Amino acid sequence: MIPAPGEAASIGFPPVARADARVLVCGSLPGQTSLAMRQYYAQPRNAFWKITGELLGFDPALDYAARCAALAARRVALWDVCAAAVRPGSLDARIRRDSVVPNDFAAFLREHRGIARLCFNGSAAYEMFERLVLPTLPATLQALPRIRLPSTSPEHAGMRHADKLARWREALDFGD
Repeated sequence: MIPAPGEAASIGFPPVARADARVLVCGSLPGQTSLAMRQYYAQPRNAFWKITGELLGFDPALDYAARCAALAARRVALWDVCAAAVRPGSLDARIRRDSVVPNDFAAFLREHRGIARLCFNGSAAYEMFERLVLPTLPATLQALPRIRLPSTSPEHAGMRHADKLARWREALDFGD
């Protein structure tokens, strides 16, 4: 990936995961607020922490480390499809597709063998994974169920919170 003059690549974060994770939630690439704060979903209007807090039983107002620990304790891992990419601003539609360097999902999934489901926070993450990552995975990993969820981004305001919550509940429910 070579950014054009005046462009800079955004570099993603390491995964939030314990060895016993059973679901991986994938975003696309941290937005500007998240990059500045070095936190997944730091944009205050993004509903990710509100939704996961409600579904997994933790207070979304906890500090970042405590929220990450709460996700991990419920065996939910968090990572982005992009390790790096050029994106002016924070909108997924502005990610320069030819600049995307995907994360190494094959290695991650080999190290986290308990992951039984991949969930994608929005269409951009799902589509980049399908195009750039899925073809590189061995057949056993390609067979993992993949669920495209409605984005928690404030830009995805066309769906009511209750409807987003219901879709996320279904995806994160392991019947325990």
